[in-house]
Amino acid sequence: MKTCIIIDDEKNARETLQKMLLRYFPIRVNILGMADSVKEGVKLIKENTPDVVFLDIEMPGENGLELFSYFKEIDFSVIFTTAYQQYAINAIKYAALDYILKPINQIELGEAITKLEKKDKINKNTTMHIEALLHNINLESENFNKIMLPTREGYELVKIRNIIYCKADKNYCEIHTVSNVIVVSKPLKYVVEMLPDELFFRIHKSYYVNQNYIKALSRSNGDHVTLQNDINLPISSGHYRELVEKMS
Repeated sequence: MKTCIIIDDEKNARETLQKMLLRYFPIRVNILGMADSVKEGVKLIKENTPDVVFLDIEMPGENGLELFSYFKEIDFSVIFTTAYQQYAINAIKYAALDYILKPINQIELGEAITKLEKKDKINKNTTMHIEALLHNINLESENFNKIMLPTREGYELVKIRNIIYCKADKNYCEIHTVSNVIVVSKPLKYVVEMLPDELFFRIHKSYYVNQNYIKALSRSNGDHVTLQNDINLPISSGHYRELVEKMS
């Protein structure tokens, strides 16, 4: 059984989540306490050392993200709860952290709990995930700088601008960067959804390319792009003109 603390400034939101956990997941989650502010939440966490914290983002005074400044190391999992702020949601996704959209429903809550249970122990990389989140969300631009990529060994933090292209490899994906190749334990579709489409382009069902690294486009011997590292990649039928228009 996982232990949890709920932090949300809205009484109705706290009580709704509490009732859902008690009704649908009574033998999977034990609620240790609830708080209506970051200050009270920090106190509860330090007193109870929960496995997971359900944390609202938008709160008056100190928002949910400021909670982490009170801890040198994050030794609990975090599931964010939010009603809006697509920018914040994208930042959470880029940091490979879990979130549930309000109004919370039973199915999404169950999926979040199942993912939590699959972890053998509290993720030792949680601090790194939070650092990636705070780094991205504090940027003035909505073009995030870094992304957390799941690998066989754990996670790797990569600067988006350093990704040259991504290649599908069945249920895995190769991320080719300026310095190395990272094998991600997710399909290409997962990576495509994470990376900004204003910067990357799906030239082929197996390739997603950073346009900044395209050196040339050619129609000889089949449509293909030549990258700055002189690697040639095929372009699927019909995508050539679309790529030309986008790069123009």
